[in-house]
Amino acid sequence: MAGTPPRVRTGRTINTVVLADDETIARAKQGDPAAWRALYTAHAGRLLVWLRSLPTGDAGVAADDLASETWLTAATKIADFRGTSDEFAGWLFGIARLQRRNAVRRTGRRRTSPATSETLDLTSREHVPDAGADSEADSWITWLLSHLPERERQVVACLDVVGLDSETTAVALRLSPGAVRVAHHRALKKLRARGAAVG
Repeated sequence: MAGTPPRVRTGRTINTVVLADDETIARAKQGDPAAWRALYTAHAGRLLVWLRSLPTGDAGVAADDLASETWLTAATKIADFRGTSDEFAGWLFGIARLQRRNAVRRTGRRRTSPATSETLDLTSREHVPDAGADSEADSWITWLLSHLPERERQVVACLDVVGLDSETTAVALRLSPGAVRVAHHRALKKLRARGAAVG
């Protein structure tokens, strides 16, 4: 009808911005060994520390194996990733989280941990590692984290053990930034209480 103003749609706008790959990611997608070496150098160490701080409960599943599976999966799925080499960390840790979750599920179906007649009472002081011993620092961290719920354990491991930032942690764990902050606050409160109890 003449003279009728055009209909204007209101509401939420759809974000259609596609992240651009940086040079390292673009080269990694093409299979460039130097690009993969750069990504590995930047992220492999803290990925392994993170996986070691979150045990699967199965002595037959090593953190090194999970890290290797994570890198293999990343290499086969790199075409799906969009972003920079810094943003790659959140994506990589997300893959590692899924690898670990699958390992924990498999552990529920079959155990390779040695069976003992006694159960280990982690609340007993005699089992607490010496926090001052450098060689047992990893055991101490793992012992402390074992007292946290899964989500809080993963958040603390990301933020405080391997030094990821909040945004990367949120991407890796598929949480909102607010949920990361809340989980971190609760975890630190529990760890302070635990530290006071065993200190």
